[in-house]
Amino acid sequence: MKVYVGNISAEVTDLQFKDLFAPFGKPESANIVKDRGTGQSRGFGFVEFKNDDEARAAIAGLKGKEVGDQPLKVNE
Repeated sequence: MKVYVGNISAEVTDLQFKDLFAPFGKPESANIVKDRGTGQSRGFGFVEFKNDDEARAAIAGLKGKEVGDQPLKVNE
């Protein structure tokens, strides 16, 4: 299952982003979308889980969680 994550602070690194999801299972991939020209975060990303139950647990556990002073938007 692919999970959308929005409202990601520009200070969050790719490693920190992936680590957010580790307590809920093992994500196959976790990527913050970056601007092609500047390399800066565009404020959203995607995480892919092989197990749908882990993805649903991550959605429930991280929706609204403040990371970098911004509440995350997390959904399928």
